[in-house]
Order: sequence, then structure tokens, then C-alpha cells
Amino acid sequence: MQSAILDPTIGWTILAAFSLLWIWLGWFWGRRAAALDDFMLAGRRVGLALGTATAMATWVTSNTTMAAPQLAYQMGIWGMLGYSLGSVGLILFAPLARRIRLLMPAGFTCGDFVRLRYGNTAWRIFLGISLFYGIGWLISLGMAGGILINALTGIEYRVGMTVILTICVLYTLLGGLRAVIGTDFIQTLLILFGILILAWLAIDTVGFEAMHESVSEQRPELFNLLMPAALMFLFNNLLFGVGEIFHSNVWWSRAFAFDEGVGFKAYITAGIFWMPIPVVAGFIALAAPALDLNVPAADMVGPLVAANLLGVGGAILVFIVVFSALASSLDSLLAATGDLVLQDIYRGHLRPQASREELRRAARWVILGLGILAWLLCLPRLTSLAALLHFTGAFVASTIWPIAAGLYWRRTNPTGASAAMLLGTACGLAAYFLIGFYVAALVSAFVSMCILLLSTWLAPHAFDWQKLNEARIKS
Repeated sequence: MQSAILDPTIGWTILAAFSLLWIWLGWFWGRRAAALDDFMLAGRRVGLALGTATAMATWVTSNTTMAAPQLAYQMGIWGMLGYSLGSVGLILFAPLARRIRLLMPAGFTCGDFVRLRYGNTAWRIFLGISLFYGIGWLISLGMAGGILINALTGIEYRVGMTVILTICVLYTLLGGLRAVIGTDFIQTLLILFGILILAWLAIDTVGFEAMHESVSEQRPELFNLLMPAALMFLFNNLLFGVGEIFHSNVWWSRAFAFDEGVGFKAYITAGIFWMPIPVVAGFIALAAPALDLNVPAADMVGPLVAANLLGVGGAILVFIVVFSALASSLDSLLAATGDLVLQDIYRGHLRPQASREELRRAARWVILGLGILAWLLCLPRLTSLAALLHFTGAFVASTIWPIAAGLYWRRTNPTGASAAMLLGTACGLAAYFLIGFYVAALVSAFVSMCILLLSTWLAPHAFDWQKLNEARIKS
């Protein structure tokens, strides 16, 4: 069994320091988040620097820093390169963000768009998919926090998971999206600095030649560029990443929060700078054979290899980088999923006449409830990070075409959009269990596209774009 690199005392010291910092910043930025728009959407005035940082930091998550090494360890070159295609989703969302801001200047959530564009049936199907994905992502992030802290410090998984969830819930409660975006900026700087240092030290310590030789001898399949599963994963992950971003309120909330003209530039820039990060994070896993390292679980390979390569100082650096990546995604997901529950469940279904003041009070209870739910679901640690992540691919990929077509194509059929999401998800899940996780999103997106195109060709719908410009919340 692999021993922890850091003494638990060091781990607790780092956790305490970051806990105090993030919570204080949440309180500091939250002082100006009294109004509902300020708490949910940072006043709709986020600039380019903060916009780029929050988009990039949110997408550099546990799945980037921990699942990318896992996939490189299991699938080799295509594992880490395939993960880098997640940047395509950010880049493709750039024109959508501009379109969203133009069509819905007073919008709050992606649920607003689906309800107004396609009607209540599609809205409820979409909410089911979006909330399932959001909870799944929350679980993966909480799990990753516990795994990281346990791998590097020996602190028990459930304790570490509880700590990181508690920290993120507290500062998101205090400051809403203002606190999330502000802390994301700092976390982005920490992540970029740490990744650059780790990459240089890993290459200098082991070297390309030693890594290539040991992998060629012990696990030659990792260099096989024609590995069928890896090739399917390459395309599957591309569509999965696009589906994750296109449908998720994490990214829609930023489109509404960014100042006019900022969204397109912010998402393009974030996508370009994000692209090499999973390659660097995945590359380090290829050093495991050279180090003759015992990896008890594939999703622990990243932090274990880095810590063994770089010693105590490197383990601390890895801890800070991955902790920052986890926090930057957890807080964003808590805020955005909280907005979706507040707007589309609480107000949309339970309290249609709720005022802004009532919604502002309810927002904190929703975030707290999501944090508690995520904690309860993380306790058993029933599956690996990659397995949990790609199970949701069948759901989110089915929303790509209804979202993109709905924003640009007036004739898109509402009934066809509902059928596309339902049948796309069903077929993607069937492929997940019958073939493998690496085709779930691919099948889901293909089926959804065919249904949407066929239904619109047979029964085109005439939509008035002005219907999207609806102010939903009364003062």
C-alpha cells in the first residue's frame, strides 16, 4: 500500500490556511452582494480578466487534475490528449455566450431559455438532466477532494471530503457569484504557476527517455495510437465536453453575469489557455512505470506520482494546485446549481409569486442543502472518478443540439427537442452499459441530432425571438 508523502500536520496546516483565506474573501466580496442580481450574477458587470479567469478555473477541476492522469495511465497518449479536447467546448460556447446575452439580457438560468424556447415539457426534461449532471459533478468533486487529501497526507477520505465541501459551501454562502469569481481569479494564478513548476520538475527529474523506455517495456499499449477504446474516447470526450458546457448553468450563469461584449472574448481565451493543462496533468502519470510505483487505485495516480517525484515540497505544491482546482469548480457548481434550483424549481414550480427579497433569502438555504446532499452521496465512495464522470456523458450530450439549434434556428421543433433529449439519453446509457463509457456521449449526441433534424424537417416551428426577452422576477 502506498504511504502518504506529507505528514498529516502539514496537511491540516494547508487546509486551515486556505479555509481561512477563502472564507474571509467570501465574506469580503459578499458585503456588496445584497441584491439578488449581485448574489446570483455578480451584478452582471464582470470584466474580461475576471471572466477569463473564472471560466478557466472552473473548467480546471478534479476531473482535469486527477481523472486526466487516470486516463493517461489507462489509455496512454490519447487519454491525456483526448481530455485536452475539453477546451473545444469552451471555445464553441464563446459565440453562444454572445448570443445568449443578446437574446436574454435579463435571463437568470439555462432553464429560463429552455422553458421559453421549447415549453414546459422540454423544460422539465432538461431540468432532470441538468440537475442529475450537477449532482454527479458535485459528487465527483467531493470525492476528488477526499482522495487527494488521503493520498498526500493520510487524512481519512471522509474527513478530507467533508473539509473541502464545508469550505466551499461557507464562502459561496457568504458571497454568492461575486465570491466565486473573485476566488477563481486567485485560484487560476495558483493553478497555472503550480502546473508550470510541476511540469518542469517532472521532466528534469525523470526525463523523457527513461519514461519512454519504462512504459515501452512494462505497458507498451499506452503508446499504441490505434488502440480502439482510446480512439473512441477521443471523440467521445470531445462531445462530452461540449455537452457539459452547452447545457450547464455553470456556463450560462457566467454568460448572464459578464458585461456586454465580454463573454465571447473570455470563453475563447479561457479555452486556449486551458488546452495544455490536462496534457501536462496526464503526462505525469506516464512516470509511474519508471518509478516502479504501486498505484492502489487508478484515480490516485496523479498525486501519488507527483509526490514521489518531487518529495515533500512537490507534494505540498500538488496539494495546493489540486485543492485550488477543486475549490474553483466546487464553488462555481454550488452557485450555478443553486441558481437553477432556486429559479426553476423553487420559483418555477413551488413559489411562482416569490419576490426578489424572498428569493435572496432562499438562495442560501438552497446552497446549504446542495452541500449537505453532496456530502451524503460522497460518503460511500461507490465508484471511480472517471466512471462517475462519463456516466453523465449520456445525459449531457443529448442536450447539445437542442441548445445550439434553439439559439440559432428559428424552425427547431419543440416536441423534437424533448424527444431528442429523452431518446438521446436512453441510447447513450444503453451504449454505456453494453459497449463502454467511451461511447456513451458519442451515441447520445448522434441520436439526439438525428431526431432533432428529422422532427424539424417534418414539422418546422416558427419561433419569435422576442419571447426570450422576459423579465421573470418581480421587484
